[in-house]
Amino acid sequence: MDTSLAITVFESLSSGVRLDAYRLLVKAGPIGLVAGEIGAALNTPPTNLSFHLKALTHAQLVNVVQEGRFQRYRANMGLMHDLIAYLTAECCAGHPELCEELCTPITAPHVLPQP
Repeated sequence: MDTSLAITVFESLSSGVRLDAYRLLVKAGPIGLVAGEIGAALNTPPTNLSFHLKALTHAQLVNVVQEGRFQRYRANMGLMHDLIAYLTAECCAGHPELCEELCTPITAPHVLPQP
């Protein structure tokens, strides 16, 4: 993965609606969801949703297939795996066994302190 694609992916996911839509499509798995199902699940109007799905498609995070009068969207999990590999390729100078504790996923959600 090159840096410009990584930046495009991060920019695309920087919207709450797009992040929620992508996570919903990941949950749906290879079956994916049609646009109406995504809109209903996210309580997002069709015109607004269309804008966000187009951005995800442009970033290659989702694939879309026309099914009659519906469009079915699926998460591009290969791209997300490539992004994770890109981010962690140089972990501990290429020796991830040296920083096993640092590479352990955090299971508890991070909560920001309230002002």
